[in-house]
Amino acid sequence: MKPTEKITEQKNRGMKNTIKVTVVTFLILILTVFASTPASAHCDSYDGPVIQDATKALATNNVSLVFKWLEQSQEKEITTLFNKTFQLKNSDKEVYAIVEKHFFETLVRLHREIEGAPYTGLKAAGTTKPIIKMTDEAIKMGNVNDFLLKFNKHIEKAVREKYQRVAELNKVKDVSTAQGRAFVEAYVDYTHTTEALHDIIEHGGGHAGHKE
Repeated sequence: MKPTEKITEQKNRGMKNTIKVTVVTFLILILTVFASTPASAHCDSYDGPVIQDATKALATNNVSLVFKWLEQSQEKEITTLFNKTFQLKNSDKEVYAIVEKHFFETLVRLHREIEGAPYTGLKAAGTTKPIIKMTDEAIKMGNVNDFLLKFNKHIEKAVREKYQRVAELNKVKDVSTAQGRAFVEAYVDYTHTTEALHDIIEHGGGHAGHKE
């Protein structure tokens, strides 16, 4: 291989590595954004981790399993309600279903309260976004590599398309007002997305409206 060809190959390899790092970084940041939006915050769904822990707590008579979702100051309230709920497990099924749901609702409401997020009711199982299910599955399996491989191409494609639109419109932004406005729309979308991701890096993620 000629020296010039070797240098070119090294440059291309370095560029590919840079792209990979950038894509993974975007992936992590975008997942954080997903997790911080109300629609994606699946702590209020029946197949979410909060209610799953609550169901396990009632099955084993172990209220401490749900304490992780609360602050210490909330433990007394949820413990009192838990004990009342557990005592009714063998009573009328319809009565227990009502009391159990109230326990779930109270637990979720208290959890979202400490996150600074509004409680809008329990969501049916199956309403959680596939992307969040995939992140949960990665945690369950103890392996994020498969998830990254599946999602990596999607993120790269989305970022490239957003950039490409701005780059193309940048060439004709001064040709006409219409083209200029199209550029501005794409530019604002592109830069505001970047700014939002930067803010995530600086301040971390959480539910929407998370209190400082």
